[in-house]
Amino acid sequence: MLLTAFILLLILMALGLPVMAVLALIGMSLDYLYSPMPLTRVMGEVIWQHSNEYLLLAIPLFILLGEIMLRAGIAARMYAAVGQWISWLPGGLMHTNVGTSALFAATSGSSVATAATIGTVALPEIERHGYNERLFLGSLAAGGTLGILIPPSINMILYGALTDTSVPQLYAAGIIPGIIMAGLFSMAIIVACKWNPRLQGNPVKTDWQRRFSALPDLLIPLVLFIIIVGSIYAGFATPTEAAALGVVAAFILAAANRQLNMPMLARCIEGTLRTTGMTLIIIFVAYYLNFVLASIGFVSVVNQAIAALAWPPLLIMLALIVMYVLMGMFMDTFAVMVLTIPLVTPIVVSLGYDPVWFGILMMILCETALITPPIGMVCFVVQGVRKSGSLSDVFIGITPFLSVLFLMMALLLAFPSIALFLPELLYR
Repeated sequence: MLLTAFILLLILMALGLPVMAVLALIGMSLDYLYSPMPLTRVMGEVIWQHSNEYLLLAIPLFILLGEIMLRAGIAARMYAAVGQWISWLPGGLMHTNVGTSALFAATSGSSVATAATIGTVALPEIERHGYNERLFLGSLAAGGTLGILIPPSINMILYGALTDTSVPQLYAAGIIPGIIMAGLFSMAIIVACKWNPRLQGNPVKTDWQRRFSALPDLLIPLVLFIIIVGSIYAGFATPTEAAALGVVAAFILAAANRQLNMPMLARCIEGTLRTTGMTLIIIFVAYYLNFVLASIGFVSVVNQAIAALAWPPLLIMLALIVMYVLMGMFMDTFAVMVLTIPLVTPIVVSLGYDPVWFGILMMILCETALITPPIGMVCFVVQGVRKSGSLSDVFIGITPFLSVLFLMMALLLAFPSIALFLPELLYR
């Protein structure tokens, strides 16, 4: 059963089929081979049941929030403001890429939206200030990954729905690792620029007057963060309701910026529908595949195989990390999560690990998948915004930041309190 599923996955991915089609064909094939009854007859019921989950409504709302931030010009003003304050560091605006991505992540919840938005604003600065293009592109892709680690996060909502884990606790757990990750990305830039000063480009002209005049543009993400995450922690709103509040606040800010009009609104809705459709069809088909796997006894097969290994917990966790890194090289992160989380989380919890902690580790593994070749979604997004040159430039530029992600995984394994301190302080 394991071998059949693995061979099917390799063949279908090699054919270049869309991820949704791959998951559906694997589910139908395993159903035909191993199920005593036709499970395809319940596909509609499975998809309908999960499409009715209230928590998943937050996904299109956060996508819409990111679209408004981009179309209203809020992101461009935020980028300029961050550049006034931190571009003096070795590496200049590459730190701005990371810092602005972190701020945007605190409002959007999506790595793809973060990379696309900040990339659109930042790419013209490469020639203007003489930066090394590859490292600059790598900093954009690395910063984009913060979209699913710093709350609010769409992937955390999906993890919470799949494992029945508290989303507010997951949000609290992601704050400290997100800040540390952004700092480590900046450290990687500093080390690279100190090692080769030609990488860092020309500094941005600034003074204290410009810095203080830019502060109001930095307040916008702070206001949205307080509205979204603060309303959840205060018990005033659920994650879905908080997402709706964030959208309303973004519309108000767009109106105040005199950017709210019918053409802008039409572009926001079109982008939201396209991204939401792509995301949710993968999630729903993967739910059907999970139903098939559970029905044919695949879950028990996996559990028995791992139990038969008799490995210590840490070694099993390292094996799972390797598995996720390899899967992330070829599959979409939503597909990987929906396909594996219901199978893997009970095993991890049985080993004595906290499900909230494992949720944060999963976010970092998803971040790694988003920038790992050959299918690094965020790298493709950055290249798509760039519209010239070779994709290999982005993959080469991301190399120093991949090492930071693996360092963060090691820190989480060695010091679980990095993720668990805030949830324990606020909720336990």
